[in-house]
Amino acid sequence: MTDSSARLLSRTPSLYVVATPLGNLGDISARAQGILAAVDVIAAEDTRHSQRLMEACGVRTRLVALHQHNEQRAAGQLVEWLAAGQHVALITDAGTPAVSDPGAKAVARVREAGYPVVPVPGACAAIAALSVSGFAEGGFRFVGFLSPKSGARRASLAALVEDRDALVFYEAPHRVLECVTDMAAVFGPAREILVAREMTKLHEEIVRMPLGEAVAWFEADSNRVRGEFVLVVDGAPEQEGLGVEAERVLDLLLGELPVKTAARIAAEITGAPKNALYARALALKDAD
Repeated sequence: MTDSSARLLSRTPSLYVVATPLGNLGDISARAQGILAAVDVIAAEDTRHSQRLMEACGVRTRLVALHQHNEQRAAGQLVEWLAAGQHVALITDAGTPAVSDPGAKAVARVREAGYPVVPVPGACAAIAALSVSGFAEGGFRFVGFLSPKSGARRASLAALVEDRDALVFYEAPHRVLECVTDMAAVFGPAREILVAREMTKLHEEIVRMPLGEAVAWFEADSNRVRGEFVLVVDGAPEQEGLGVEAERVLDLLLGELPVKTAARIAAEITGAPKNALYARALALKDAD
């Protein structure tokens, strides 16, 4: 290990989770380049794809494959290398590993074995899209990829319909149109969506519009369904009253439990105010 490598790497063999550019190679950090050059081996989602990045950065470190089909086996190999005193880096094709990408199982395995896992921050598609959405004044929820099946996808969206936080999704090009169609049906046409396509790449496109206009926007140009997508949906507007989900849960519980207990449990499940739920429960009982 050279003196410069020693300054970058821990004295203890470690796994470095290294973020790589989404598309624009200028987004890789100096620290990331230095660590990729200094470690003994790099576990990459696609070695052929990552080899181009390594060549652009002048990195000659050995690449090995770690993807969704071999992650458990490859994780065991990472632990063996660490046990032999080697330093290992983990990268994916683009962005931050283990965030809707391979790597979470490997990180867990390395932690269980007692070795340090060191983040090397950088590009993350979810955060990049969120930062230009204007939706995250409060909080946000990262959802990632939804089910490819419409029924399951709509059920997942329905569970989020009253969430006040901005919602961040990833979607593939061959499903993005049907996904946005389901979002408009579940969230309603007035909710705003930010579509971020091919971020930092040559054909980057970032637009914000009501969900009711999104399907027509995609259909207006066939190129708009190409590439990788981040979809950011604005949080639910503040509602007067308890909201549909709180009412539904309360009604179900009242069929089985006393008023006070039903109101308390409904508050724990939905986050709605307990006093308001109790008042509503009394009103429902009186109406029976």
